[in-house]
Amino acid sequence: MANREAISIFHMLKIGVGPSSSHTLGPWRAAQRWIEELKEQKKFDKVIKVQVDLYGSLSLTGKGHATDLASLLGLSGYDPVTIPIESIDGEIAQIKSTGKLLLNGEKPIEFSFKDDVIFNRNFKKFHPNGMTFSAVLDNQKTTNSTFYSIGGGFVVKEERKRAKKKEEKFQDFPFPIDKATELLAYCHQENKKVSEIVLENERSLRTDAEIDEELKAIWNVMLESMFVGCHTEGTLPGGLNVRRRAYDTNKRLIGDKPYTTKEEWIAAIRSTEVKFREILKWVSCFALAVNEVNASLGRVVTAPTNGSAGVIPAVIMYYAVIENHDANFEDIKQFLLVAGEIGSLFKKGATISAAMGGCQAEIGVSSAMAAGALTELMGGSPEQVLMASEIAMEHHLGMTCDPIAGLVQIPCIERNAMGAIKAINACELALDTDAKNAKVPLDKVIETMWETAKDMTSKYKETSEGGLAVKVNMSDC
Repeated sequence: MANREAISIFHMLKIGVGPSSSHTLGPWRAAQRWIEELKEQKKFDKVIKVQVDLYGSLSLTGKGHATDLASLLGLSGYDPVTIPIESIDGEIAQIKSTGKLLLNGEKPIEFSFKDDVIFNRNFKKFHPNGMTFSAVLDNQKTTNSTFYSIGGGFVVKEERKRAKKKEEKFQDFPFPIDKATELLAYCHQENKKVSEIVLENERSLRTDAEIDEELKAIWNVMLESMFVGCHTEGTLPGGLNVRRRAYDTNKRLIGDKPYTTKEEWIAAIRSTEVKFREILKWVSCFALAVNEVNASLGRVVTAPTNGSAGVIPAVIMYYAVIENHDANFEDIKQFLLVAGEIGSLFKKGATISAAMGGCQAEIGVSSAMAAGALTELMGGSPEQVLMASEIAMEHHLGMTCDPIAGLVQIPCIERNAMGAIKAINACELALDTDAKNAKVPLDKVIETMWETAKDMTSKYKETSEGGLAVKVNMSDC
């Protein structure tokens, strides 16, 4: 299963719009790529009509994940990194009310929201998340292109034309890594930490200044999503009537301590009581906050997916407000470098798509990423970093993806809180263990996760056809 790809940490940690990386961000990116194709083929100016066909998991939970909306925003020329979040509802309402879509923001065409987005329940063979964009041209000829959203916002075509280029970049890495054993060997050979090996690879793709700028942007969105989530009350959209909880938890824990900015908020948290129960509540609060923002089409960072976006920010904040009050950007940089590399190992050796592997591929991977990263910050050896990642994933193996009503709310939001707590626990277990005594190598748990994913029935793979998704009805909520 291992893919010889040069996967940057910035592929694993991407800024985007919720609620789902595979069902929202991926289709959005696919629509943008299709526009690029039309322009390269000199067909864009000839388009008079378009149609979007969604297949398999994208169809079954597409409405709950806003797959249709994301596709149309991509076709309209908007980018998920830069679109003003508050403008999304208005843009969609405009398409619905006028019956017109401004293709790439430049060419108006007729468009029926009801008839031109087709939800096909059948699955395409290549991947459960398939979508086809079709266009009628002014000479009445048609053109179409099929994409697959494979998790974490990654989009591919079946012929994988870009795969050779990715393998060439892989060979350019000073430390090409497919497996955890290779990563560990480089750490020993160079006498470097995991983060230092990863940084050398990133330097083959961009400058130090660019690396720092992108990491600061990622952390800013992570912190912003926690801050916004902790200061927004009300009910999440979608019909489940899920009350936001981060607001109430933050209010109870912070008490009457004054603050106005995100930075003052961090300082205020550092001055609060930090007994075990309060620590549990704060970590859960941070994770819940991010995923409440995600569930309401807010801006978050895939880590490695939108559905698991709360785990890594919550564990970073735990380190910054509980473990090390002097934590700064260099600590966050180190954390994200390690986390990104651990995530890439899972993408190469298994999957980060819930439609392929269930929730173990999302919350399980994010917990493993956070556990390893925290372990390095806490002074752990490279062996302990990998051990912590293994422990975290080991206790997520087999976790199903069964979102009620196809919404990334129940049980998804709480799972982020649990994944963050497990990551911290895994870190502590690894730090208290001689890693030479580890019985399960990280590579073996990645292989096991992939075998488990293949054995798992499709009703537990983001289709909302099994588990809680069928036991709990909208009427129950």
